Amino acid sequence: MDPLAELARDLVAIDSRSFVSNLPVAARLAAALDGFEVEALDYADPAGVAKRVLVAHRGGPGGLALSGHMDTVPDTGWQDDPFSGRIDDAGVLHGLGSADMKGPVAAAVMAARALPASVPVTLLLTTDEETTKQGAQEIVARSALARRAAPRAIAVVEPTRLIPLRGHRSSINFTVVAEGIQAHSSTGAGRNANWALVPFLAEMKALHERLRTDPALLDGAYDPPFSDFNLTIDNHGTAVNVTVPRATVRIKFRYSATVDPAPVAAAVHAAAMHAGITVHERREGKPPELPASHGLIRLAADLAGVPPRTAAFGTDASELSALAPCVVLGPGDIGVAHRPGESVPLAELAAAVPLFMRLAEGVAAGW
Repeated sequence: MDPLAELARDLVAIDSRSFVSNLPVAARLAAALDGFEVEALDYADPAGVAKRVLVAHRGGPGGLALSGHMDTVPDTGWQDDPFSGRIDDAGVLHGLGSADMKGPVAAAVMAARALPASVPVTLLLTTDEETTKQGAQEIVARSALARRAAPRAIAVVEPTRLIPLRGHRSSINFTVVAEGIQAHSSTGAGRNANWALVPFLAEMKALHERLRTDPALLDGAYDPPFSDFNLTIDNHGTAVNVTVPRATVRIKFRYSATVDPAPVAAAVHAAAMHAGITVHERREGKPPELPASHGLIRLAADLAGVPPRTAAFGTDASELSALAPCVVLGPGDIGVAHRPGESVPLAELAAAVPLFMRLAEGVAAGW
């Protein structure tokens, strides 16, 4: 089997959903990095699950870093085996994470391996990208090898159909908790936590509508121009004949570089205070965005043969841009990610390999 297809298939076949340990998939990737200096950084995620990120480097300092994440979203809705790694007769790889982003990671590894030894190259292989971005944060905070490699630029190889993205949104994640008293609902002795949420939710609905209409909160460089403000409510399995003892609201607010998040964050905190409920927030790094005229973006656009764009989703670039300027560029279609039946054509992965190599050579040559 072709080495690229074999590596991509092997990665898909290993369960690395964000809530399980990624140590097996990290071991498979480390085995593919013969000839590289490899640094493994271990940590425990907030649930205490063992995680590992890898930094690999070959050559001198100042080259291109290729970055991708090892974790996947849950297998919600899958009817067939999400870890099959099946390659069909049309040369399409099937399985959870095949496009987002084990296939692109395999392409990045194969490109780094194929580069001449004279071209410096780094691999930044993260995990928990789908949840907290902690893997990328660990590399930024702790990697001695990344500091020595001192990459001049980073290509985050998320699936973009090989269209370079010069920027994307970042997010603030709010967790809002209302407390009640559990009892049989017929007794009148309990207190339903959901009722405390009602005034808060009313203010959040108004804020959601404002984000779609207030010119100060819109960014015409993005599609859609309004920020994502997505809300979920969790009663933690409480039955309908029981007063809810705890109700948790989670909100993901995505914003671009030209949008000031401060008024939105202030509105969430004020609404929680008015309702007498608690709110905690977790922020990703600032939205990464480079002008179309930046040397890295011009190089990527010239090599890809298409003009750069922006994206509404987020990537590890929100954290890794603390190390070097980032472009997001990779094979596969984000439209098939996070859904049953995820797949990627092997031909698209193969097409990415020479593109990544030329990008590395261009960065090494000084754009």
